[in-house]
Amino acid sequence: MPELPEIACRAREMNEALSGRVIRAVAVAQPKCLNVSVAAFQRGLSGAEVAQVTHRGKWLFVETSKGHLLLNLGMGGEILLVPSKRLPEKWRVRFDLDGGESLAVNFWWFGYAHYVPPGKLGGHTMSASLGPNVLDVSLAEFRRLLAGRRGAVKSFLLDQSKLAGIGNAYIHDILFRARLHPLETVSRLSPRDTRRLHTAIRAELRRSIEKGGAFYEVDLQGRPGGFLGTDLLVGYREGKPCPACGTAILKIRTGSTASFICPTCQRRSV
Repeated sequence: MPELPEIACRAREMNEALSGRVIRAVAVAQPKCLNVSVAAFQRGLSGAEVAQVTHRGKWLFVETSKGHLLLNLGMGGEILLVPSKRLPEKWRVRFDLDGGESLAVNFWWFGYAHYVPPGKLGGHTMSASLGPNVLDVSLAEFRRLLAGRRGAVKSFLLDQSKLAGIGNAYIHDILFRARLHPLETVSRLSPRDTRRLHTAIRAELRRSIEKGGAFYEVDLQGRPGGFLGTDLLVGYREGKPCPACGTAILKIRTGSTASFICPTCQRRSV
């Protein structure tokens, strides 16, 4: 599943490749991924000029002269910029551009391609409910978001309505960098803990962004990201030695999900 690093990379690539270009035609192979009828989707975006591409959480926002195209890859997928005469085998939605190229969007599971008319973006409930992009949050803002919260720190970080962009792929190494147990209670975090966690979030997500995101997602040309499984510190490395102290990494249950931790470096307060 793409998370903030992968979506940030796709937004950057799309912004560079699409800004100023015109969507000549729109084709839909999977109507259920839309929020409007196929006719309304095509009518809304055909002839639109792309202004810019931004992101928030796991959503891509393509601002055009006729409103917004919002894309969410769900559990994964591809957004490929290809010659219109050499389309990929699988695509769910396709945007034919000026210059003889097409933007072909494929979802593996549960993806979305939504159209929002001009001035109506605030009414798009799925994106309007998101918290701020986690990398845009200053330390002071981060502390305000944590103030008065109860529950586990892992649950808080994964709640997209609080902070947008962190998912199960990066959460393990973020918490390891911060030396926090995933079930540590937010209310028990000291100012030092909070600063360390804020720093860990930024360091871990930026480390992946610099490499083009995770290897299991591809860029607009179909090239895989450079952040590999071997770049992980403790995530998905059960039984391997902790990079800090050498203790074997454990896989534990944390609510409905699993977590990977160093039991020595990430002790839970009592």
